[in-house]
Amino acid sequence: MSISSGMNSVIRSEGVHSSSHVELPAAGAPVGDLHIGDLVFIRVTARPFLEVANATNSWTNHVGVVVDDRGDDPLIAESTFPFARTTPMSRFLERSEHGRCTVARLAAPLDDRHRRGLVSAAERRMGTFYDTGFNIHSRRQFCSRFVREVIQEATDILLGEVETFATLLQDNPDPKLAFWRVWYFGRIPWQRHTVTPASVLRSPHLRVIFDA
Repeated sequence: MSISSGMNSVIRSEGVHSSSHVELPAAGAPVGDLHIGDLVFIRVTARPFLEVANATNSWTNHVGVVVDDRGDDPLIAESTFPFARTTPMSRFLERSEHGRCTVARLAAPLDDRHRRGLVSAAERRMGTFYDTGFNIHSRRQFCSRFVREVIQEATDILLGEVETFATLLQDNPDPKLAFWRVWYFGRIPWQRHTVTPASVLRSPHLRVIFDA
């Protein structure tokens, strides 16, 4: 079974969480007051993403960036399977376990030039296929790399730490290597460079403005 076909089978669980109703923040709540450039972190329930959260000792395993803050349902740009796209905030949050999310904003305020650049950077990446190997040097994309590059292109600010798989897992008390051996067909690429949602969230260039 290829990585792509395996991802197809597990990604079906990434839709609305198994509970029939997810409580979303009410209109006017802090999470509704989003600006272009805000990052929204969630926790999707597909198995590979849960393993990403475990590997990074974090609750979060997915992140997107606000590219349109008009109206009551801001638009989130994200790299997700099978390709990068935009998603209304309400649908983005519905995919998170128990509706949990954290919103983080750049400490340095964005001006109109930054915002236009950010939107353009995200638009240029729309339709890029998802990288199930989480390789920061791939021609494809994955969520944390996507937001990192969009923010960098628009502002020259670098979010998150690029690290090897070996470095990423060395401090994890329970790295669950059996899953990753299967995912990488028996050979974990220890020296591959990546960047994770947890690392982006920990960036000193961000400040959390909402956490639920």
